[in-house]
Amino acid sequence: MSKISNILMASATLSLMSFSIPSAANALSAKDCSAKYREAQAAGTLGAQKWNDFRKAQCGADAAPAATPAAAPAAAPAAAPQAPASAQSAAKPATPAAPVAVGSAVFPSAIAAKYASEKPGKAREKTCLDQYRINKDTNGNGGLNWIQKGGGYYSECNKRLK
Repeated sequence: MSKISNILMASATLSLMSFSIPSAANALSAKDCSAKYREAQAAGTLGAQKWNDFRKAQCGADAAPAATPAAAPAAAPAAAPQAPASAQSAAKPATPAAPVAVGSAVFPSAIAAKYASEKPGKAREKTCLDQYRINKDTNGNGGLNWIQKGGGYYSECNKRLK
């Protein structure tokens, strides 16, 4: 009896494991991925994204099939990041200036009024973080991570606010 239950347990474990292994059927071949990367390069939709980042995001087994680099800039309207600023303007008369779009990344152009009492470095960090979170919803980060080697979103945003 215990031998049968062990076999059933092993069978159940194997079938559960098969669901957790990502399927390589969704992944693009290296040749197809390279062609897709060159198309994005020619269209100028890569931003600061390098080959490895592009390959992981667009060509891997876990890449979303509808996520194309050409769709990212179109989904980053300048008006969308203003939603929280309009909520602030009702509470305070002074609103920060409109975010500045550089390439396909959107950065704030001034420190947010709600962080004016903070130390300058902390105010820049919190303002940039707020804008980064807004941009995540609208694909307005231009492929930048918050912090990454070679300068991420925070590094670029901090430079612009200094």
